[in-house]
Amino acid sequence: MPHRVVVLALDGLLPFELGIPQRIFGRSLGVEPHNRGRKLYEVMTCSVRPPGPVRTDADFTITVEHGPEALATADTVVVPTSYELGPVHTEGRLTEELAAAFAFVRPGTRMVSICTGSYVIAAAGYLDGRPATTHWSSADHFQRTFPNVRVDPDVLFIDDGDVLTSAGVAAGIDLCLHIVRRDHGTAVANEIARLTVVPPHRDGGQAQYIHRPVPEPQFATTTSARAWALGRLDRPILLRDMAQQEAMSVRTFTRRFREEVGVSPGQWLSQQRVERARHLLESTDLSIDQVARDAGFGTATSLRQHIQAALGVPPTVYRRTFRTTAGLEH
Repeated sequence: MPHRVVVLALDGLLPFELGIPQRIFGRSLGVEPHNRGRKLYEVMTCSVRPPGPVRTDADFTITVEHGPEALATADTVVVPTSYELGPVHTEGRLTEELAAAFAFVRPGTRMVSICTGSYVIAAAGYLDGRPATTHWSSADHFQRTFPNVRVDPDVLFIDDGDVLTSAGVAAGIDLCLHIVRRDHGTAVANEIARLTVVPPHRDGGQAQYIHRPVPEPQFATTTSARAWALGRLDRPILLRDMAQQEAMSVRTFTRRFREEVGVSPGQWLSQQRVERARHLLESTDLSIDQVARDAGFGTATSLRQHIQAALGVPPTVYRRTFRTTAGLEH
């Protein structure tokens, strides 16, 4: 059976965020010979009350067809943002309805929050002593409300195994794609990202709040330099070479790059090379040495260090876990 994702729809929800799990999980299809084209997830939406209307923050309501008992069937529970959390937001405690709903959740169920949905799973006790994030504008209040949570306000999302939290709105897309990638590999995640017309991968540690995410028209951007670099990841790339693509000084380019992308050019290059290596490990039978060369790490030792740091496992273990081509030799 497909992995079941149950989305908890609360009064005051943002329709955009409610739709993220359905769009990402509901459209994810298998790519391996044994499951090609098969749905990998089943997505269900439920309320804390019996089936019926749920208010949104827009000028319409939605009708939810499942009550809280659906949570008992979940492999993963997703809690999007709500602007009507009441004592959850002000006092850090669940309402009676929410407490009764969470009583249905089975032990070991994966818990996921989008934006300030983190308040709900924190109030339910899932974040005690654990790292978490939320929307940057709520981070200080969230930390005061839940002092036992280790809040990181600067990242897009945090994966702490069976509990995952994300920052605001679009970061929920990043987190859901990350979960698909973790569950089924890069090929599946990249395909659903392509269909959704979003970047296939933004690292969870990327800055959450970029002061000027869209450059002002009178300023040059670093887009051409990034495209140039992506076309030659297998070769040495110097910072001054990237700056020359935009006819900027290294200092100006570095500042503009960080303003637009949220990380330094060096960090971005490392992320792109890790992503390239992941793709090669999953989809080819190239040796580790060749993967290292093609991804721009040069040596197998450097590749192992970067993959271990980024993914927590060595390349051979990653390939064995996430391969997408049948019959690969390891």
